[in-house]
Amino acid sequence: MAITRLHANKRLSNTVVHNGVVYLAGQLANQHSADIKTQTRETLSNIDTLLREVGSDKTRILSATIYLADIDADFDEMNEVWEDWVAAGHEPARACVQAAMFKPSLLVEISIVAAVD
Repeated sequence: MAITRLHANKRLSNTVVHNGVVYLAGQLANQHSADIKTQTRETLSNIDTLLREVGSDKTRILSATIYLADIDADFDEMNEVWEDWVAAGHEPARACVQAAMFKPSLLVEISIVAAVD
């Protein structure tokens, strides 16, 4: 089976497709200085774009890992945006953890594994 790597650089591939599954590297917001809701919306929008590019969408997500810089401060507001975005009946397996981000202004990072048609 072929492995397709998209948006690759020396460090990583942003998207990897293999055997009917797409793996997205951790996705970030474009506006690093925005609040948690804005960063979450932008991150999910980036995920939508990458999934669409390989013939998938949010209804095909198998699992998501969400990294929050401050889980106590941002968990509830991130979940408000997440719950509006997730398609009813297609909720993926999910983990949410607190993690140190590479920039202090980053509040959320999300990695995705999804099925591809």
